[in-house]
Amino acid sequence: MGQPITVVCRPSSRAGVVRFETNRALTGMGHERYRAGDDIPGTTPADELARRLFARGGIAGVHMNGSVVTVDMADADADPEGIEEIIASLYLYWVEGVEVPGDDELTDAVG
Repeated sequence: MGQPITVVCRPSSRAGVVRFETNRALTGMGHERYRAGDDIPGTTPADELARRLFARGGIAGVHMNGSVVTVDMADADADPEGIEEIIASLYLYWVEGVEVPGDDELTDAVG
């Protein structure tokens, strides 16, 4: 359930930097920067995506502006494998292993 994000990986002229363009604005018109090891307490989609990317490992920094995600790999020769899937699945809620709430649970939440 949810809607996948379309992601296109674009090369960068800088070694260790990978750019991803999406069909969704993740930050509105603002810029968001995150560094490995920083606390990310926010609840915005950009905050959640940064947490998921850092959980993957091998990432030194993430910058988001609108629909563009720029990832600084911790190692310039590192393979960005899996990053595209992490971005694409940001808005997927009920995936394998997550129990979908039943009708009773949903109606109780409204009442």
